[in-house]
Formats: sequence, C-alpha cells, structure tokens
Amino acid sequence: MKRPPIPLLILALLAVVALAAWFLWPRDTQERWLGYVEGEPLQIAAPVSGTLASRAVDRGASVKPGDALFSIDPVVTEAGTAQAAAQVAAAQAQAADLAVQRQRQPELDVSRAAEAAASAQLAKTQKDFDRYAALAAKGFASRAQLDAARQARDVAAASLAQARAQLRSGELSVGRASQQRAASADVANAQAALAAQKHRQKEIAPVSPASGVIEQTYYNPGEWVPANAPVLSVLPNDKRKLRFFVPEGRIAAIRPGQTIHFTCDDCGGDRTAKVSYVAPRAEYTPPVIYSERARSKLVFLVEAWLPADKPLPLGLPVSVRAQ
Repeated sequence: MKRPPIPLLILALLAVVALAAWFLWPRDTQERWLGYVEGEPLQIAAPVSGTLASRAVDRGASVKPGDALFSIDPVVTEAGTAQAAAQVAAAQAQAADLAVQRQRQPELDVSRAAEAAASAQLAKTQKDFDRYAALAAKGFASRAQLDAARQARDVAAASLAQARAQLRSGELSVGRASQQRAASADVANAQAALAAQKHRQKEIAPVSPASGVIEQTYYNPGEWVPANAPVLSVLPNDKRKLRFFVPEGRIAAIRPGQTIHFTCDDCGGDRTAKVSYVAPRAEYTPPVIYSERARSKLVFLVEAWLPADKPLPLGLPVSVRAQ
C-alpha cells in the first residue's frame, strides 16, 4: 500500500491543530453596542454689536480657563463708561450741595409723575427678567441676555427708589437729612449704571471658560459682528460624551451613573465612561450606526460622559459593553 507523502501529513496535522485552537481559544463573547463620540460646544458671543477688533485664537487651538478669545472694538463702550462715571460725579456733587427747602406744588406734581414712570419701568423690566429667566432655564436664552435683563431691572428699581425719595422729601417739611436721602438714591442709580457699563466692557473681550479646543470661528478681525452673535465656539474637554444605542432587550440593565467600557481604533485599550442619560422611548437603529445585523432592531439612545483628561475626536466610532 502506498503511503501519503510526508508534506501532506504535516499539512493535515497543522489544519487539525488550527481548528482545535480556534474552538478552544478564549474569545470575548460579551455583547457590544455601536456608538460614536459627540460634544457640547459653548457658543461665545458679545452682548453688543461692533467691529471685531481682534481674535486671539484660530480653529483647532487649545485653550485653558482665562485665555483671551476675542475683543469687540471698545470705542463705544469706553465712551459709555466715561459718561456713566461723569453722571456719578454729578450726582455726588448735587448730593453735597443740596440746600434745605420745601418743594412747591408744581415740583411735587413732577415728582409724582416721575414716580409713576419709574414704577412702570420697573414693572416692565421685572417682566422681561422673569421671561429671560424662564427661557434661560430651558436653554433658549444666553447667560448674557439674562444678566442684561437683571441689570436693567436693578437700574429701574434704583430709579424708582430715587423718585419715591424725592417725592417724600417734597411732601414733608424736610431738612437736609431727607434731601440727602433722595440725593443718595440718585447717586446709587448713577453708580448702578456705571457698574453695568463696566461689566459690559468685560463682556466685549471674553475669555475661555474652560480647558478645551476652538471648534469653529465665525468672524474674522475687521468684520461687523451683530449683538449676541457667536464669534467662535469652544469645545470643553469635559463636555465630550459617547452616544450609543442599546437594544430594547438590554436597556433595563443600563442606569444613569453606571460605568460602561468601550474600545475604539487606536485608543490604547479599554476605556471607561459614566452613563448620564438613557432615552425614555425606543427608536429604530439610526443611519449613523446602520448595519445589516441591526437594521430592524428597536434601540434606546444612551449618553455617557467621557473623562476630561483624555479627550477623543468627535465622530470617532466606538464599541461599548456594559462591563
């Protein structure tokens, strides 16, 4: 009987060994879910319109808290600050020079009209502040708009206090003390306007609120920037998260605060993130993670914050497992 050639025996033996290794080799049998890296950039704007005087950063630049970002031409705001400072000085001088006297009836009528106007203005600014506060709580109004509404309300309150003080001083046989109280309210009103103007000077030259990168720039130096229009966006390192999709049969095991594990290309091994959001209702597999295997599955969106010390690029595909 003719025996098979030795090379064929060796090949057969290697095939058997390879097949056995394939069956016996330990493999990761845990279910994995597809997802990607997403971020929540901050839109940085100025509350006043003007020419963009400078922009200290370009797209892709790294920034840390306190780094200068851009500045709007300060000519108008500097003039407003100087005017407010002059009004403070004038109010203080008037308070110091007031003479003791009783107001005549026409002067009382003027004071009452001023009080009514100040009261109406305060009511209007209070309603504006309440509306902006409600919008800001829902994310539809910026912090700058809320601060501006608060400052307008405070100025109106100071104006009403001044008007009432002047009216009281005219209705009584007043001496220097009551006249000085009215003048003090006038000084407070001027000082509030000056503080608001100084705050606005800071707002036209904002700094980075967090460590991160400049995701996008929208205006170049020399261009006209409308009020409250974002000049650039900052993507903080601690505002990057995973968005992945869990089948309906496994969603009960995922909870906010839970630590999940994930891998990605060239990520240097297994990484972790903390679940922050689980969608309350299911959806069909979105096109961004579409695959033949998962095309008809109902899935739940889950978001998990990433550690700030190792930021990953947006859009990077990831593979997630529960443990």
